[in-house]
Amino acid sequence: MAEESHTSRIKYALAGGFAGLANGFFGGGGGMLLVPLLMGPCKCSPRKAFATSVAVIVPLCALSAIVYWSRGSLDFALALPYLIGGLLGGLLSGKLFQKVSMTWLRQGFALLILYGAVQALL
Repeated sequence: MAEESHTSRIKYALAGGFAGLANGFFGGGGGMLLVPLLMGPCKCSPRKAFATSVAVIVPLCALSAIVYWSRGSLDFALALPYLIGGLLGGLLSGKLFQKVSMTWLRQGFALLILYGAVQALL
């Protein structure tokens, strides 16, 4: 059992590393990468994967923001309205999370990834 726990920790660390790379390179997107990694190789339930990715992405985003700010690439005035809207949306979705079916969450997440992919290609 101890080896399984060690292997699980390595899988989680690698998933977090990939999410951090995506976040750092692209200014976001680590959560989109982390959810499938948590559900696949790490074998988390979908609901736990979605919630865990939020907890992981918060410090990754903060760290990325500090790096971007220290290099003069972050415009706080531009970010402020998005931050306010994001905080309100995050609060609302956090309250509704347990009430939404996993089928809807997974399909919505897939559509979000698909939308992002199409936008990135255009």
